[in-house]
Amino acid sequence: MKKYEELLMSLRKVIRAIGLYSKKLNKDSGLTSPQLFVLQEIEAHDGVMVKEIANSINLSSATVTSILDRLEVKNLVVRERSTVDKRKVGLHLTEAGIKTLETAPKPLQEHFIDRFEKLEEWEQTQLVATMQRIATMMDAEDLDAAPMLEVGAIQTQPKA
Repeated sequence: MKKYEELLMSLRKVIRAIGLYSKKLNKDSGLTSPQLFVLQEIEAHDGVMVKEIANSINLSSATVTSILDRLEVKNLVVRERSTVDKRKVGLHLTEAGIKTLETAPKPLQEHFIDRFEKLEEWEQTQLVATMQRIATMMDAEDLDAAPMLEVGAIQTQPKA
Protein backbone atom coordinates (compact mmCIF):
# COMPACT_ATOMS: atom_id res chain seq x y z
CA MET A 1 0.00 0.00 0.00
CA LYS A 2 1.30 3.45 -0.89
CA LYS A 3 1.93 6.02 1.86
CA TYR A 4 -0.75 8.38 0.59
CA GLU A 5 -3.27 5.50 0.67
CA GLU A 6 -2.36 4.81 4.30
CA LEU A 7 -2.79 8.50 5.13
CA LEU A 8 -6.14 8.75 3.32
CA MET A 9 -7.34 5.61 5.13
CA SER A 10 -6.40 7.15 8.47
CA LEU A 11 -8.22 10.37 7.57
CA ARG A 12 -11.31 8.39 6.58
CA LYS A 13 -11.16 6.54 9.92
CA VAL A 14 -11.08 9.84 11.80
CA ILE A 15 -14.01 11.17 9.78
CA ARG A 16 -15.92 7.93 10.34
CA ALA A 17 -15.21 7.96 14.09
CA ILE A 18 -16.58 11.50 14.33
CA GLY A 19 -19.68 10.51 12.34
CA LEU A 20 -20.31 7.41 14.46
CA TYR A 21 -19.91 9.40 17.65
CA SER A 22 -22.32 12.06 16.36
CA LYS A 23 -24.92 9.35 15.68
CA LYS A 24 -24.41 7.88 19.16
CA LEU A 25 -24.72 11.30 20.78
CA ASN A 26 -27.93 11.98 18.86
CA LYS A 27 -29.34 8.54 19.69
CA ASP A 28 -28.46 8.73 23.39
CA SER A 29 -29.40 12.35 24.06
CA GLY A 30 -31.30 13.63 21.03
CA LEU A 31 -28.63 16.32 20.60
CA THR A 32 -26.05 17.19 17.99
CA SER A 33 -22.52 18.11 19.08
CA PRO A 34 -23.10 21.85 18.50
CA GLN A 35 -26.34 21.68 20.51
CA LEU A 36 -24.47 20.03 23.35
CA PHE A 37 -21.81 22.75 23.28
CA VAL A 38 -24.43 25.50 23.33
CA LEU A 39 -26.13 23.88 26.33
CA GLN A 40 -22.79 23.57 28.11
CA GLU A 41 -22.04 27.26 27.49
CA ILE A 42 -25.42 28.28 28.90
CA GLU A 43 -24.87 26.05 31.91
CA ALA A 44 -21.44 27.59 32.52
CA HIS A 45 -22.66 31.18 32.00
CA ASP A 46 -26.35 31.47 32.92
CA GLY A 47 -27.89 34.47 31.18
CA VAL A 48 -25.26 34.46 28.42
CA MET A 49 -26.15 36.10 25.12
CA VAL A 50 -26.01 34.61 21.63
CA LYS A 51 -22.97 36.62 20.53
CA GLU A 52 -20.99 35.51 23.59
CA ILE A 53 -21.76 31.84 22.89
CA ALA A 54 -20.86 32.30 19.22
CA ASN A 55 -17.50 33.80 20.15
CA SER A 56 -16.81 31.15 22.77
CA ILE A 57 -17.44 28.12 20.54
CA ASN A 58 -16.36 29.75 17.28
CA LEU A 59 -19.65 29.58 15.39
CA SER A 60 -21.57 32.41 13.76
CA SER A 61 -24.33 34.14 15.70
CA ALA A 62 -26.78 33.00 13.01
CA THR A 63 -25.75 29.36 13.52
CA VAL A 64 -26.07 29.67 17.29
CA THR A 65 -29.50 31.29 16.89
CA SER A 66 -30.60 28.39 14.70
CA ILE A 67 -29.32 25.90 17.27
CA LEU A 68 -31.15 27.81 20.03
CA ASP A 69 -34.39 27.69 18.03
CA ARG A 70 -34.16 23.88 18.01
CA LEU A 71 -33.23 23.71 21.69
CA GLU A 72 -36.15 25.98 22.55
CA VAL A 73 -38.56 23.72 20.64
CA LYS A 74 -37.22 20.81 22.71
CA ASN A 75 -37.89 22.87 25.87
CA LEU A 76 -34.21 22.76 26.89
CA VAL A 77 -33.54 26.51 26.75
CA VAL A 78 -35.49 29.70 27.38
CA ARG A 79 -34.73 33.18 26.11
CA GLU A 80 -35.36 36.03 28.51
CA ARG A 81 -35.39 39.66 27.38
CA SER A 82 -33.70 42.07 29.80
CA THR A 83 -36.03 44.44 31.62
CA VAL A 84 -33.21 47.00 31.77
CA ASP A 85 -32.06 46.83 28.13
CA LYS A 86 -34.68 45.39 25.78
CA ARG A 87 -32.01 44.67 23.14
CA LYS A 88 -30.38 42.06 25.37
CA VAL A 89 -31.73 38.52 25.51
CA GLY A 90 -30.25 36.19 28.10
CA LEU A 91 -30.27 32.42 27.74
CA HIS A 92 -31.15 29.99 30.50
CA LEU A 93 -31.48 26.23 30.79
CA THR A 94 -34.84 24.76 31.67
CA GLU A 95 -35.14 21.86 34.12
CA ALA A 96 -35.24 19.55 31.10
CA GLY A 97 -32.06 21.20 29.77
CA ILE A 98 -30.27 20.64 33.08
CA LYS A 99 -31.34 16.99 33.17
CA THR A 100 -30.31 16.49 29.54
CA LEU A 101 -26.82 17.80 30.30
CA GLU A 102 -26.53 15.55 33.36
CA THR A 103 -27.15 12.45 31.24
CA ALA A 104 -25.53 13.51 27.96
CA PRO A 105 -22.38 11.64 26.90
CA LYS A 106 -19.03 13.36 27.17
CA PRO A 107 -18.18 15.21 23.93
CA LEU A 108 -15.76 13.30 21.69
CA GLN A 109 -13.15 16.02 21.82
CA GLU A 110 -12.94 15.80 25.63
CA HIS A 111 -11.75 12.21 25.21
CA PHE A 112 -9.37 13.34 22.47
CA ILE A 113 -8.06 16.26 24.54
CA ASP A 114 -7.40 13.99 27.53
CA ARG A 115 -5.24 11.75 25.35
CA PHE A 116 -3.61 14.60 23.42
CA GLU A 117 -2.53 16.37 26.60
CA LYS A 118 -0.81 13.20 27.83
CA LEU A 119 1.54 13.34 24.83
CA GLU A 120 4.95 14.95 25.10
CA GLU A 121 5.12 18.61 24.05
CA TRP A 122 7.11 17.76 20.92
CA GLU A 123 4.51 15.16 19.88
CA GLN A 124 1.70 17.69 20.32
CA THR A 125 3.58 20.24 18.21
CA GLN A 126 4.33 17.65 15.53
CA LEU A 127 0.67 16.57 15.32
CA VAL A 128 -0.57 20.15 15.06
CA ALA A 129 1.95 20.97 12.32
CA THR A 130 1.11 17.79 10.43
CA MET A 131 -2.64 18.41 10.54
CA GLN A 132 -2.16 22.02 9.48
CA ARG A 133 -0.08 20.81 6.54
CA ILE A 134 -2.78 18.27 5.59
CA ALA A 135 -5.46 20.98 5.75
CA THR A 136 -3.35 23.12 3.41
CA MET A 137 -2.76 20.21 1.04
CA MET A 138 -6.53 19.69 0.86
CA ASP A 139 -7.13 23.41 0.16
CA ALA A 140 -8.99 23.61 3.47
CA GLU A 141 -7.05 26.41 5.15
CA ASP A 142 -9.87 28.93 4.49
CA LEU A 143 -12.68 26.70 5.70
CA ASP A 144 -14.53 27.79 8.82
CA ALA A 145 -13.91 25.24 11.56
CA ALA A 146 -14.85 25.33 15.20
CA PRO A 147 -12.58 23.67 17.76
CA MET A 148 -15.10 20.87 18.18
CA LEU A 149 -15.35 17.50 16.54
CA GLU A 150 -18.56 17.15 14.59
CA VAL A 151 -19.88 16.26 11.20
CA GLY A 152 -21.93 18.86 9.43
CA ALA A 153 -22.04 21.53 6.78
CA ILE A 154 -18.71 23.10 5.90
CA GLN A 155 -18.68 26.82 5.23
CA THR A 156 -15.89 28.90 3.77
CA GLN A 157 -14.78 32.11 5.38
CA PRO A 158 -15.21 35.18 3.20
CA LYS A 159 -11.83 36.48 2.04
CA ALA A 160 -10.98 39.87 3.44
